[in-house]
Amino acid sequence: MNFTVRKASRKWAIGAFGRSGAVMVTVAVAALLLGMPSEPAQARKASRTVWDDLFRVPPSKPRATGHRAAAVPLPRPRPAEAPSDERDEPDKEQQASPPNGKPGPPNGKPGEQAAPAPQPTPQPSACRLALTDAIAIAPSIPDIKGAGGCGGEDLVRLEAIVLPDSRRVSVKPAAVLRCTMASALADWIRKDIAPLAERLGSAISDIDNFDSFECRGRNRIVGAKLSEHGRANALDVRGFKLADGTFISLTDRTVPRGLRESVLRSACTRFPTVLGPGSDWYHEDHIHLDLMERRGNYRICQWDVWDPLPPKAPLLPAERPEEAPPREVAEDAKPHAGKSDAGKSDTGKSDASKSDAEKSDAERPDEAEPPREQKPAKKKRRQNRRS
Repeated sequence: MNFTVRKASRKWAIGAFGRSGAVMVTVAVAALLLGMPSEPAQARKASRTVWDDLFRVPPSKPRATGHRAAAVPLPRPRPAEAPSDERDEPDKEQQASPPNGKPGPPNGKPGEQAAPAPQPTPQPSACRLALTDAIAIAPSIPDIKGAGGCGGEDLVRLEAIVLPDSRRVSVKPAAVLRCTMASALADWIRKDIAPLAERLGSAISDIDNFDSFECRGRNRIVGAKLSEHGRANALDVRGFKLADGTFISLTDRTVPRGLRESVLRSACTRFPTVLGPGSDWYHEDHIHLDLMERRGNYRICQWDVWDPLPPKAPLLPAERPEEAPPREVAEDAKPHAGKSDAGKSDTGKSDASKSDAEKSDAERPDEAEPPREQKPAKKKRRQNRRS
């Protein structure tokens, strides 16, 4: 029987582990069988123990039974001075906008779109805050975004300029300008033109606005570079009207030259661009003012103050002054004395002979002239044709 067990165990070991493993198993089994008892029950018990020790099968974890686990200690009570652990209520903005940034349905109802959030109100610029009703009547207007870059931001409609004594200078018609241009124009009128009108014994009341904002090229030429008028950054002025009804045209030659030069100096001091008569053919009847920024703060002041025209155009040239040097005459142009005398004598003789002949013919009595001899006609035509 022992031999049969050993043989069967050997075959099984060889099939399971190969030859190398079978040798080791055989040796181990042989050593164990030498000390095994002869009874079958004891042998089975011993073999089971041997196999358990050989393969070391880990024992399975015991399942939980119905016994109660050990008691876990509870945490200590929260001290009274500790801050509240309640979560703060979310702000209205957080409630309106979900964490992912996408607007969700109101009241949690699917299929409904959330109302668009209100646009933030733009804050007024520093120029808008400074241009108060005490300086100018210039209400703000919406931004203009036209074709080709026309328009601008921070625009106003300049209706009147308020002088320091609270009198208003109307801008006719109202000008659409940028706030910076309107502020510069108000300073020019308040500080330069109003005192100039007071020296004339009156006060300025109106500004003749020839052109302000207009989406166009320079000098209204098609395809030209965008004018500062298209950016609402320029104003064309024809003149000023005084309280006594006098109109001062800035391009009128009859206006005193000193007055026009004063306006020229003040305008070129305040505005980077001043164009008037003499600049080109497009500014002969008005003055162009703008705030165009150039490289190096380059400025343009082109305005010729013309002298008044004479009341009557002179028909004859002025007399040559006595202190003028004598005129030089070429020698060839000088007349010769001999030739002139000879010519005079010849002409005198010929004139005398002609007069005598005319007198003799007049004194002769009327007589019948002798008949002229008729000569045969010659054939000249044929000869001329043949030649």
